[in-house]
Amino acid sequence: LSSGQRRQVALITLAAVAVFVVFRVLPTGTNLSHMDFRASGKNSIEFCDPANPQFIPVVNMRSPVTLALVTSTPSVAGSEAAATVTLRTASGKAVAPEDLLVMHTKKLHLLLVDPTLTDYQHVHPVPAPRVGEWQFHFTPQRRGLYRVFADFTPVATNRGLYASAELEVLPGQGATMESPATLAVIRAAKPLPQSIEREGYRFTLETTAQPIRAGQTVDLVFSIVRPAGGEVPLEPVMGAFAHLVAFDEARSGFAHLHPMESDLLKRLDPLHPMLQFKIMIPQAGRYVIWSQVNLAGREVFVPFWFEVL
Repeated sequence: LSSGQRRQVALITLAAVAVFVVFRVLPTGTNLSHMDFRASGKNSIEFCDPANPQFIPVVNMRSPVTLALVTSTPSVAGSEAAATVTLRTASGKAVAPEDLLVMHTKKLHLLLVDPTLTDYQHVHPVPAPRVGEWQFHFTPQRRGLYRVFADFTPVATNRGLYASAELEVLPGQGATMESPATLAVIRAAKPLPQSIEREGYRFTLETTAQPIRAGQTVDLVFSIVRPAGGEVPLEPVMGAFAHLVAFDEARSGFAHLHPMESDLLKRLDPLHPMLQFKIMIPQAGRYVIWSQVNLAGREVFVPFWFEVL
């Protein structure tokens, strides 16, 4: 090579090295690594595949992330509460907004449910000024020890993870108060399909498997119709046309289900929209599936109680 060619090769090499160094020092957005989200020992939560949804017993398993929850004042049934949650890894590192991916339009999902499983709320905390803290407001409808489940996906793993906490809610004048007999009727487990009429709509949940058995993947079909006639004004909620969340009677965990119809540009039947889901429940017992939909800009929640053999 001539001296000019050697000089050219050297300049190209130096430029390539400089580009490599620049990309190495650029911030990736998160200071947490894959190892920060690994739980050691038996009975630990593994990273969850959103394409294969199943029931996760979060309370009885070891999570690599702890969830702490406090309220500015004692929580009272029927009154709005301001709450703060803190996410930290097992080593005490704060989990900040840049450490989480946006999943279903939000970085952090909280699922709150009361001891009777008749008050279910899905909220999305926003980052607080202090790193690792997230704030939200909610209005509990019942007294008792609410269970709070966190659903999130770390950037470092790109796989779903969960954590749980509890919140004591005191009795209040605005609380929902049903007699034990009425609650028993509301919580009665029935075979699928089930249809529930509410606010002028009929919500139906059915399955191809009869009965539903533990350890077997089953197909679910969720649909809505207006008995009086007319179109169903179904709009997206969290990036899907509906969400289903299953809880066991003991509130040991949950399954967050999303419809197979993921393309929001494909319009559903306006008179009778139908959505398909899959679920696998590992243990027998009584369960409730809460459906969440957006009807003309208003979110509606409807529960379906059933038995798993």
